[in-house]
Amino acid sequence: MPKPFPSLLLRHSGVAAQGAFAEAQAAFLDPDPATVQRLKDLLQASDAGVVAHFYMDAELQGALLATGWSRLHISDSLVMADRAVTMAQKGARAIVVLGVDFMSENVRAVLDSAGFAALPVYRVTAEPIGCSLAAAAEAPAYAAYLHRAAATPNALHVVYINTSLRTKAHAQAIVPTITCTSSNVVQTILETFAAQPDANVWFGPDTYMGHNLRVLFERLADLDDAAIAAVHPQHTRASITALLPRFHYFEQGNCIVHHMFGAEVVARVRADYPDAMVTAHLEVPGEMFALALEGQQRGRGVVGSTSDILGYITAQVRAAPEHEPRHLQFVLGTEAGMVTSIVHAVRALLAARPLLTVEIVFPVAEGAVVATGDATLPLVPGVAGGEGCSTAGGCATCPYMKMNSLDALMAVLERIASPAALSAHAPRVYRELIGGRTVAQLGELPILHMREFQRSGHLPAVLLVDMRSRAVS
Repeated sequence: MPKPFPSLLLRHSGVAAQGAFAEAQAAFLDPDPATVQRLKDLLQASDAGVVAHFYMDAELQGALLATGWSRLHISDSLVMADRAVTMAQKGARAIVVLGVDFMSENVRAVLDSAGFAALPVYRVTAEPIGCSLAAAAEAPAYAAYLHRAAATPNALHVVYINTSLRTKAHAQAIVPTITCTSSNVVQTILETFAAQPDANVWFGPDTYMGHNLRVLFERLADLDDAAIAAVHPQHTRASITALLPRFHYFEQGNCIVHHMFGAEVVARVRADYPDAMVTAHLEVPGEMFALALEGQQRGRGVVGSTSDILGYITAQVRAAPEHEPRHLQFVLGTEAGMVTSIVHAVRALLAARPLLTVEIVFPVAEGAVVATGDATLPLVPGVAGGEGCSTAGGCATCPYMKMNSLDALMAVLERIASPAALSAHAPRVYRELIGGRTVAQLGELPILHMREFQRSGHLPAVLLVDMRSRAVS
């Protein structure tokens, strides 16, 4: 009989961990005060803004949140760039990006377009911080996919924001391109077909997200027109059915973390956690997506972005009675680093709900991690279970994101007054030209198209003209 999945129990009185994996996450929720003070002093001395992704490790997130630093924002990748601009407008002397390299590139590009090209942006390591999903979009197979897209009429490439600036630039040179996030991808695609009913939409590089989008549209086509109009007012069952053959997705790219949430995990969740609310990122495999979608349709789960998951959990806690015993159980179907922001938000709500217990369940295989008993290295992935990441449960942590450490952040902050010492920490600069334009100039266009779509709710007119006017070979 397998042990229960590890989990964190959040109460008004504190946090309790069940299982080694959860204990490792909980260890840094209340960080060492001396460490927090040192970090706070460095932040104040450097006057830097810090934007971090939800997937940072618990030690780093816990210490940052404990500082109460006003120029700190933890979110998904797109909002990181937005908040960097806000920090620049309020006088930050530099921006430190805690994430993988395409995130620092996006921050750099957005700051440049907002008029802050002179503001330094730093990563916390001089070494490259990769991403399996972003790498898939730089493979020859993806270039071939884009050339197939360009050979179809009224083609639009919808590229996930989690890709490099180079990917966005080369894609834009081949086929009209707009970026998307997991929060706006459904509306981006539906709006495209509303504006151009005979469009061909080519989504990539995330295979699981592409598959899940197709499933969503197929299920949408089974609804009546009124229900479909609630999702997008210009669509009907007929229009959704008509777009299905012209929605394409890349089939050779995935995130190594979300790949972990496969059939065996889902079988255990169904059997052992029948009353849990299931959360799932759009990047997870189809089995986990289907489980969370079922839950969402019953009001017992959510499918979406990291921000959607956080918002759903906090909304459920807010809706709980303040003075009745209640146990809310959530299965976390995304990277485990998300839990620090969840705990931080939920704790603030539990003050008014002393009888409420919130349980965050990590669907992690027993063999994926080993507890060492060592205070400095409490958890080792992979000793008992191969690499520690498998479809039996996985380690649910991204090794690339974990290249951002608390020590590395402090080292950068200590040297921030000496830009020459941090030259290797700047986002990658692409020197090549594409059709006479720089990678930065061309790669920024798909981001700007998305910005306009978010502002107006419509695809930019210039993008629609590009779709209709490019020659089809």
